[in-house]
Amino acid sequence: MSRIVSVWLPRWPILRTLAAQDKTTSRSQQPIAPDRPFVLAVAGPGGPRIAALNEAAEAAGLAIGEPLADARAKAGLLQVRPVDPEADDAALRRLALWATRYTPTASPWGETDGADGFFLDVAGSAHLFGGEEKLLADLAERLDKFGLPARLAVADTVGAAWALAHFHPARLSVLPAGEQAAALSALPIESLRLNPETRATLRRLGFKTVGALLDKPRAPFAARFPVELLRRLDQALGHIDEPLVPIVAPPVYHTLQYLLEPIFTQDAIVARVSRLMRTLTRVLVRDDVGARGLRLSLYRIDGAVETIDIALTMPTRSADHVARLIALKLEALAVTDEAGFGFEAVGLAVTIAEPMPARQTELIDSRHPVRRAQRAANEDDSERCARLFDVLCQRLGPDAVRRFEPVASHNPERAEILSPLTAIAAAARPRESGDSEQNSGFRRNERKAMQCEASPWPEPGRTRPLLILPQAEPTEVTALVPDGPPRRFCWRGVTYDVTGAQGPERIGGEWWLHRMPGPTRDYYVVEDAGGHRFWLYREGLYGRETAAARWFVHGLFA
Repeated sequence: MSRIVSVWLPRWPILRTLAAQDKTTSRSQQPIAPDRPFVLAVAGPGGPRIAALNEAAEAAGLAIGEPLADARAKAGLLQVRPVDPEADDAALRRLALWATRYTPTASPWGETDGADGFFLDVAGSAHLFGGEEKLLADLAERLDKFGLPARLAVADTVGAAWALAHFHPARLSVLPAGEQAAALSALPIESLRLNPETRATLRRLGFKTVGALLDKPRAPFAARFPVELLRRLDQALGHIDEPLVPIVAPPVYHTLQYLLEPIFTQDAIVARVSRLMRTLTRVLVRDDVGARGLRLSLYRIDGAVETIDIALTMPTRSADHVARLIALKLEALAVTDEAGFGFEAVGLAVTIAEPMPARQTELIDSRHPVRRAQRAANEDDSERCARLFDVLCQRLGPDAVRRFEPVASHNPERAEILSPLTAIAAAARPRESGDSEQNSGFRRNERKAMQCEASPWPEPGRTRPLLILPQAEPTEVTALVPDGPPRRFCWRGVTYDVTGAQGPERIGGEWWLHRMPGPTRDYYVVEDAGGHRFWLYREGLYGRETAAARWFVHGLFA
């Protein structure tokens, strides 16, 4: 069962513009006086029209949608600024993100709801504030301190909460569960979030309140009006669902700590993170999972939120490791330099959780201490490697740390790719239909054919040089027979006498890639008199694919 809080910010574009005028007002532009008529204008038919106005402008007889020329004639010295919907939406999203201090599920209003509010689903979190009434009071008080007076309502449904926030006599209202019909009956039809044409038609037919619609048969409404009317009515009453779209993905696990005194320093933040991670560890151990992705949220007193995302190479439950990564991230981003009046709450969420079965740390192979030590060393090595990768990613950036990954291809130059650890981690998780493909250098059908999920690394029984040249380099080779091993070759101006050769290893063209396969290759490992070992290949089968042998140097051994 959901309990939805609707937060309505009347005159939001006006208040946002006033709050931001210190940053946006130029020297040649006079600052806005809040006690004088002030409007925001938008281009419209016949010239600019009023999109928003303050109380002084409304008291002067101005109205939204009125031509700006008429408004200037009424108000005289009218203050005008162009409306900036993109800045309004961005600021509203930041405010909704700040409101996640009350619940992880915060969602800005959609286009049909208006661009001046957001929803919160406080089911399961209201008791942390002493109940829904105290939660609303705390939220309203904090918004007042930001200079954003708001109207708030709590109900079972999104539609009922929106309607009460706009049309209930009280500024703060809490609707008990299951009483949507009774509460909506006395409200005007505008509370159903209908389009203007539908509202005008209903009023012409004599329907002024929601209660007048509830008592009438549904069939005539379905035949006469768009489907929006009955859908909005059913959503408000809770007959059909109206899911919210959270501003951030809901975390798998989440913990939040409210502080008695604000904190400013990096050491204080890291200490709080360590405590929060230890709290989450108990739940992770219970569910046999570990954290693969984490999000730290720092709530500032002035209403801003700083978020830090951490990606891990392997699942972990180590509070010390997470705290170290957070410290590196804070140092790199200089978050504490912009703390303002400090952070009043700290939240830590597990955004990605992966299986991490419990591991026996005692009584393992107690009769075989050598085997026990080897197993512990192997496990510690993998964990140490993962932690090293995590630290390097935080210091150097997520795409700066790379490693080779095998690819299902017989061609040596295409048998591995150098991928960032972040791409490898994303490929390890199940893909969604909208995910982009990796290895953009190959065509789409080649990528599908060459992806390797369980190939051994490296493949046993095949000799490969330590260094493979980016491009095979041509060489002049002397052989006893055209299709035999080389006896002498000249490469980069130096002639080498071959004292021993091993091969050939034949690699054919990859015909399954739906293109013209390349010529067959015969690879040889050769050694010269000085002990240097080279990897050469002959291109094309003599007499069938080519009339003259062509040789290339492809790699060097240590």
